[in-house]
Amino acid sequence: MDGYDLLRKTELEIRGIYLERANLTAVAEAAAEALGLPRRDVLVTDYRPGTLVLDVHAENVDPARITGGEARLLQRLGEVPGVTVTEGARVASRGMLGWIAHEGEEAARAMDRGRELAAEIARRVSERVIVFPSGSEVRDGEIEDTNTPAIMERLEREGFRVFRGEALPDDRMSIAARIREASELHGYGVVITTGGVGAEEKDQTVEAVRDLDPEAATPYICRYEVGTGRHAKDGVRIAVGEYNRTLIVSLPGPNDEVRACLDILARSLREGRDKRSLARSLAERIRGLFRERSSPH
Repeated sequence: MDGYDLLRKTELEIRGIYLERANLTAVAEAAAEALGLPRRDVLVTDYRPGTLVLDVHAENVDPARITGGEARLLQRLGEVPGVTVTEGARVASRGMLGWIAHEGEEAARAMDRGRELAAEIARRVSERVIVFPSGSEVRDGEIEDTNTPAIMERLEREGFRVFRGEALPDDRMSIAARIREASELHGYGVVITTGGVGAEEKDQTVEAVRDLDPEAATPYICRYEVGTGRHAKDGVRIAVGEYNRTLIVSLPGPNDEVRACLDILARSLREGRDKRSLARSLAERIRGLFRERSSPH
């Protein structure tokens, strides 16, 4: 059976348990064994007389391994020297780990509710989009950001909840940090950036995405010879990567190139296309736009 995301609800609180010179490492080992988890994934994080708190570090847990495991966990903890488990001891947790206290048909119902909850949260996260323009010229108000409104309007028509992010600086670490925060702290399923993908030294968006996802797809739009003009890099790329289950799409800055990508982007977000396929389609569309510009009329 597939594991379920714990959705950052990782604490198990055991009430009705008392410690007297107990070895906390042994306590964590016993809990991990009872839960069928690697030892490194279980820690004792707090103890107050009568209450022990465990933290499960695993991102995903197979529900079949923990459902109905309350009695098994309490029994195993009671075997650790210095640990007393009272007759009325109970295990409590919010989120997916709450399965541990269920038995039989109740367990099956809890797992069904868990599946529904996980699916609903995943759906809502996937529909939350934030758009970051980039570049000092945008940050300083020297040029109007026409890309963000265009992206917002198109994706909102598709039913996405789209938010406007602040303009990102021309700085690799700062860009990566903003994307990381959008994913980890604010729960965006999609992060879109515009600009900063060129061949100049100041263009750092693609590099920031690759810092977050070393396997990001970064196809070339066009190539240059390094050292000619202001070209410090060998070409212009876009990037499509993933971080913490958040899709990252980094598009060029010119508004006509962004608009040319919107139908592909909207369709791909709905269909769940993989990052390499999406990057390839976007790059082909932008290269096609270049050819249209250069062709004689």
